[in-house]
Amino acid sequence: MSGDRVLGKGLRVLGHSIREQPRLFCVGVGGSILFSLLTIAGAYVVGGVVGKVVVPALDSHHAPAGTLAVAAGVIFAVSAGKVVGLFGRRLGAGAMQFRLQAAYRRRVTRRYLELPVAWHHRHATGTLLSNANSDIEAAFYPIAPLPFAVGTVVMLVTAVVSLFFTDWVLAGVGVAIFLALLGLNVVYSRRMSPRVSAAQRLRAEVSAVAHESFDGALVVKTMGRESEETQRFAAKATELRDALIQVGRLRGLLDPIIDSLPSFGTLAVLVVGGWRLRQGAVTVADVVSVAFLFTVLAFPVRAIGWVLAELPRSAVGWERVQSVLTATGDMAYGREELPDSAKPATLRFEHVEFGYGASSDQPVLHDVTFEVPAGRTVALVGPTGSGKSTIASLAARLVDPGRGSVEIDDAVVSTLTHASLAGTVALVPQVPFVFDDTVRGNVTLEREGVDDEAVWRALRVAQAESFVSALPQGLDTTLGERGTSLSGGQRQRLTLARALAGEPRLLILDDATSAVDPRVEAAILSSLRDDDATVSVLLVAYRRATIALADEVVYVEHGRVVARGTHADLLAGVPGYANLVTAYEKADAEREREKAYDEEVSA
Repeated sequence: MSGDRVLGKGLRVLGHSIREQPRLFCVGVGGSILFSLLTIAGAYVVGGVVGKVVVPALDSHHAPAGTLAVAAGVIFAVSAGKVVGLFGRRLGAGAMQFRLQAAYRRRVTRRYLELPVAWHHRHATGTLLSNANSDIEAAFYPIAPLPFAVGTVVMLVTAVVSLFFTDWVLAGVGVAIFLALLGLNVVYSRRMSPRVSAAQRLRAEVSAVAHESFDGALVVKTMGRESEETQRFAAKATELRDALIQVGRLRGLLDPIIDSLPSFGTLAVLVVGGWRLRQGAVTVADVVSVAFLFTVLAFPVRAIGWVLAELPRSAVGWERVQSVLTATGDMAYGREELPDSAKPATLRFEHVEFGYGASSDQPVLHDVTFEVPAGRTVALVGPTGSGKSTIASLAARLVDPGRGSVEIDDAVVSTLTHASLAGTVALVPQVPFVFDDTVRGNVTLEREGVDDEAVWRALRVAQAESFVSALPQGLDTTLGERGTSLSGGQRQRLTLARALAGEPRLLILDDATSAVDPRVEAAILSSLRDDDATVSVLLVAYRRATIALADEVVYVEHGRVVARGTHADLLAGVPGYANLVTAYEKADAEREREKAYDEEVSA
């Protein structure tokens, strides 16, 4: 992307920001203009004081007290006005920048929640975190110096006009210096554009790699891949370091030149001013005023460079944020409401096909048809990769089928309102997620009507009551990030209680008790079945003891329903099912033997 296009996009981002926060922008610009005009006025006040008070006092060796008081009062008044302008500029710019960042963080986060799970599957979590944090910061970073830069432009125009009223030769020096400053800032921004764009892209990539490594820390350590992950992260971090060094080198080259130009301007004014003074074209007060004006302009002029230098980064950040806000693929909900009922729901799959992303023309599910009758427990069994979790996601409408229909109580799930679907169906996923909150907060999720009595009832059914009661503060115990203070089985039981607290009529357990002791798992399923049959259960399972508790088993291979029936019938009549269940049973037995051996050795 060319520098001109990037600068143009950056300016459009600034225009959009001003339209969103016009009042704060006016406060900031108003304060900046007041500061700028008083800065110029201050230069001429200093010149006037030198020419009309200091020089006569040196000649006469006497300074009238009244004259000194007036001079001090004028300087103080100008300084006080500059303080007011500075306060308005900082307040307006800071509030505008932080409000925009906060508003867009909320918009991006809200958009993340609106987009379907299938969209999230196509984007790395680290990239999404970067969009919501560093990209938004980058998009609105030029807002802070923007009012200062606008005030500086007003200052420059006013200064040039005042210089022409003072002396056209000194004005020529000023125009030459100002044009050189603006030209250098434009060159600076164009050269900086590709470097900043590359650095911003690499920031997101480094964030993505880091998040993947942290999120998969257990797998990395288990497989002994620490060095490989370190090298992968180091490679991206080195690329980012090199990109930032290129940015720093350019700044190190051009920043001193830009900073030194006003100083050269002051020197030129003194040389030319001395010559014009000997010619009688100007007075001592004029030369002092113009020289002092160049001195005080040195810092404000840099504000223009700050804005131009950050425009490329702003444009890149804005594009990355807009890629989220304008993302398509929303999962629209219908208007149909399921009738309020305490009875369990019926789930039905009718000739369902489904494929992920670009592979949708090669479905992972083929003509899936089965039913979970009201109040019954159906176990979904199959080898790894057979489509069990996909079926669970379709049942909870995390994704929609490519063909066929998923129905609850004879209503197609896509026609239901979000509230009706959420109040009817609860999914407990394979990997439990525990928030950095209290036990109560994790179970209730601030849902209305879920009081402490409902929390304890859900914990009781999930067989989590005993360990929660043993926690230091009970329901008020904070569990830490991702529930680090709990075991895997405890986290699974807590997330199950979270689902049960909403009193769903259809409960989907996607291998949600794999880390739970088999006896506890059996107690959980028995509690669900004995709970006055208020919930239907679709259970993704692999343990033989768990499967045997189901009323019916649906056996899946390669995305197809191969057989349905009781556990005993499938065990006797379907060789693939029998081999799979037996293999799981042998694996469980082997783990139990290893565990017993380890305990015996440690004893």
